[in-house]
Amino acid sequence: MTRILAFCILALLAPVASAASLLVLNKEDATLSIFDAATGQPRNANIPTGNGPHEVEVSGDGSLAFVSNYGTAQAPGTSLSVIDLRTGKERARVDLGELRRPHGLAVQGQSVYFSAENAQHVARYDAMKNRVDWRFRTGQQGTHMVLLARDGTVITANMQSDNVSFITPKGETGTQVLVATGKGPEGMDLTPDGRQLWTANSAGGSISIVDVATKKLVKTFDVGTKRSNRLKFTPDGAVALVSDLTSGELLIVDARTQAVKSRLRIGAGASGILVAPNGSRAYVAAASEGRVVIVDLKKWEVAGEIRTGRGPDGMAWVP
Repeated sequence: MTRILAFCILALLAPVASAASLLVLNKEDATLSIFDAATGQPRNANIPTGNGPHEVEVSGDGSLAFVSNYGTAQAPGTSLSVIDLRTGKERARVDLGELRRPHGLAVQGQSVYFSAENAQHVARYDAMKNRVDWRFRTGQQGTHMVLLARDGTVITANMQSDNVSFITPKGETGTQVLVATGKGPEGMDLTPDGRQLWTANSAGGSISIVDVATKKLVKTFDVGTKRSNRLKFTPDGAVALVSDLTSGELLIVDARTQAVKSRLRIGAGASGILVAPNGSRAYVAAASEGRVVIVDLKKWEVAGEIRTGRGPDGMAWVP
């Protein structure tokens, strides 16, 4: 009896997002859903966020999820949601003031870098201090996605300015190097070795490669996308996955030859991509169909789906 009681208490105290959880944002419902990554079964499907949540990232210790509340077409978002993954509740909704339309996120420990598209800024929120403690004005149009290089350089894609920013934080501000890409850089990722940045150019049907060390454009090559949305590498760096919002396809691009190996039908509004850490699967949002499609990266075929709320897009992994 004592053992049974102890087990029940431990079960009640266990984190909502335990090992191998998949986090999915539902833009139109303004919620975060948590699924068992192995079974696809929901653990918590209706955690409230701000309006139009677009991107989610998890803190270094796996205890918090940061959500950028981009807003709606009519009303720009001005907040970040901080979700406690142990309780499954929104711990804080951070008012960003004039830093409107937060979108891209990149986590560093208990802090998160975020873009503020309308304000032409990249900034950093410190969850321990509960405040924005760094900001940098890019001066570029459509500052959208954010990555962190190994040396701490902040990288952001500026969609309407057709370039990417490499920002070196210094004190409360920093310095910036701009590198021109193809038209409309949006989805982007660093190669696993950190040497190259690849951008999927949403208005150009192409991918640009930038050398991270020299901050120079290496090449831009055509992949025939109609409206690319996200780009993610497999852990071994052999393949880049690109979602095409208009065609509803996932492109498999050979990283060595830059050739499109195949195209998989995902569904209307193919957008967010998340690759499992072991490289076995990719999760691709079909935003217009309320589902996340599971792709087997060994067989290169659709292996299943997870039904979500309305407008799934940003996803994150809790190991």
